Amino acid sequence: MFSAPLIPPSPMQLSDERVWLRPPQESDWQSWADLRQESKDFLVPWEPSWPADSLTKSAWQRRLKRQYEEWRLDVGYHLLFFKVSDQTLLGGVSLTNVRRGVAQMGTLGYWIGKPFARQGYTSAAVKLLCAHAFGALALHRIEAGCLPSNLASRRLLTSVGFQEEGLARNYLRINGQWEDHVLFGMVKGDGGG
Repeated sequence: MFSAPLIPPSPMQLSDERVWLRPPQESDWQSWADLRQESKDFLVPWEPSWPADSLTKSAWQRRLKRQYEEWRLDVGYHLLFFKVSDQTLLGGVSLTNVRRGVAQMGTLGYWIGKPFARQGYTSAAVKLLCAHAFGALALHRIEAGCLPSNLASRRLLTSVGFQEEGLARNYLRINGQWEDHVLFGMVKGDGGG
């Protein structure tokens, strides 16, 4: 059976003195899978359930195909972020559910490998993505949500300029359960925009 080649988004890179971000590539699979496996216990409480094959190369290729299509359609932007000093993969950051027209908004998501948590890397990546969203992508608003018990995410979001806006009941299915989420928003011109 013929399989169409994966065509990545146009090359781009966002960076500061600590981290750099770029779209994922086929060659990132092993380092991504290793970091996710090493961090599984750390990530599972905050994420949707992991399919049994989630770390396989074929699942990675399906993920890339979907992400590249979202990028092409201007509805989602997924990036990996790396440490500037030694090129180590740290985690991922995304802007999904991009809506145009009168909304001009998207939803922020992020994850970081356990060995690199709470060292400021995710904040740096989020700031870079938000600046890109308000600049090159011409968005007006970015939304984010986290579990009420995820104090690290709540601190991260407020530290980069998001404002807490409310509570959404049974908002997302996390680790197999419908969970409430604290909702945050940032508009162009706020702390990070």
